[in-house]
Amino acid sequence: MSVVRTDTEPLTIVFQDDGLVPNNPMPFLVYKAAVDVSKNPEATIERLFGMNGWGAMWRNGVYDFAHYHATVHEVLGVARGRARVQFGGDQGRALEIAAGDVAILPAGTGHQCLSASDDFCVIGAYPPGPPMDLQRPTPENHARALKTIPLVAIPASDPVMGTDGPLMRLWRRT
Repeated sequence: MSVVRTDTEPLTIVFQDDGLVPNNPMPFLVYKAAVDVSKNPEATIERLFGMNGWGAMWRNGVYDFAHYHATVHEVLGVARGRARVQFGGDQGRALEIAAGDVAILPAGTGHQCLSASDDFCVIGAYPPGPPMDLQRPTPENHARALKTIPLVAIPASDPVMGTDGPLMRLWRRT
């Protein structure tokens, strides 16, 4: 029995480069209430991501300062609680994410936790490739990121829906 709602289609948002946070021309994806986290939520999300080829996992929250990753894509699966997270930098969008939601951030997508419930827990993971890097929005980091982001490979699978998932059709190089 699958832990993923099969009728789910992600919300897609393309954030523009704001001069400090580069973002990415490929869309940021959010699956709302896509994963059944009623039993062993952290382990459920970890199994799902692992089964779909995303690894180097961690359990935590989302940092409360603006940052992005310039060498790797990232997935955030909410295991418990809820949070308000600013995605896309200052000019982006604040979204409520809650248990069962999954956000997929193409390399360069800014994110920062604005507020969270006491029980908020996220499982983070990455597709195979370089290790996660953490960049704060500065002019120097932005200039370097503009060179590395186009080199980040498109993953071989969607961390939620696998090789036939929406990410495979929505993430294309322009």
